[in-house]
Amino acid sequence: MMESGPLTGPVPTDGTADATHPRSAELSGVPAKPNPAANPANSEIGGTLWRRFTFRRPLAALILQRLGLSVGLLFAVSLMIFGGIEALPGDFATTYLGQSATPQAVENIRKDLGLDKPWTERYLSWLGGAVQGDFGTSWASKNSVGEQISRRLGNSLFLAFFAALVSVPLAVGLGMLAVQFRNRLPDKIINVVSLAAISLPEFFVGYLLIMFFAVQYGIATFPATVYDSMSVTERLSAIALPVATLVLVVLAHMMRMTRAAILNVMSSAYVETAELKGLSMFRIIARHAAPNAVAPVINVIALNLAYLVVGVVVVEVVFVYPGMGQYMVDAVTVRDMPVVQACGLIFAAFYIFLNMAADILAIIANPRLRHPR
Repeated sequence: MMESGPLTGPVPTDGTADATHPRSAELSGVPAKPNPAANPANSEIGGTLWRRFTFRRPLAALILQRLGLSVGLLFAVSLMIFGGIEALPGDFATTYLGQSATPQAVENIRKDLGLDKPWTERYLSWLGGAVQGDFGTSWASKNSVGEQISRRLGNSLFLAFFAALVSVPLAVGLGMLAVQFRNRLPDKIINVVSLAAISLPEFFVGYLLIMFFAVQYGIATFPATVYDSMSVTERLSAIALPVATLVLVVLAHMMRMTRAAILNVMSSAYVETAELKGLSMFRIIARHAAPNAVAPVINVIALNLAYLVVGVVVVEVVFVYPGMGQYMVDAVTVRDMPVVQACGLIFAAFYIFLNMAADILAIIANPRLRHPR
């Protein structure tokens, strides 16, 4: 049965008033049911702790999400590294003792190294030690893997740091220069040279530099050997050719990405407004276009920085540089699995967390990424 309410129209009088008829509930004396849609906190953040945190601190929530994804991905990569090494044919005991080894001697070596245990038990033991910074003992040298890696990693980071110090500013500057003179001679020269650099593999570039600057002209050091007692100047002289090789390899990609990102922004309305005001092209690029193109540039720079750390393997082998790459190749030769696993995990960690840092910096630089639709 219905009555006509003065404010809401027909009002039910049979006691069925609910939250959809607030006026009828008031008239009938029946308390209205709670409506979740009436509470914006419940409808937008779901009432859960994480959604409340995401609603109030979107930037911190995105950073925690990226960190959690990176840790999970690193765990999956560690499993792949260990499983891949387990699937390799051959055995360290047979390689170490030679083909004439007796089955009993091989069995004793496997037992001493713990290779007779199930792979799951060995994986969990290795992962637990790696989390604490203990990568075990080298099968070949009987030395601590962590101590050897600490010295080698410092050399690799020293090489990658100076390669990045040269390549990143140079790539950004050349990218801005190509935009300023786009479709003209400087832009065409930069594009042709960059395409040629991308097409050449790093080992070929390294051998060319050795042939010209070390063999023919004798103005560079080869092999690129460094040791603790060397001064900084001597170290820089020793790594000149490896650094030049890495710069030529990563420079072209970063430069082309910088050029493409800035050109994409140059079609925006505020850039056209700046042009109409009579500002110079260099000032428009430096003050208006480049800051708004920073997110994709940061991503490509981070990827290339990760390559400088992870991709030094070939360059270090070519120049006989005592870094992580050379250490890993030597370990693969003698099937020293603890060293191979440790190097692979460290390389993966650098690559994953540099990409995570790029995502975070892109989110900070571009506020629109904090509120995806």
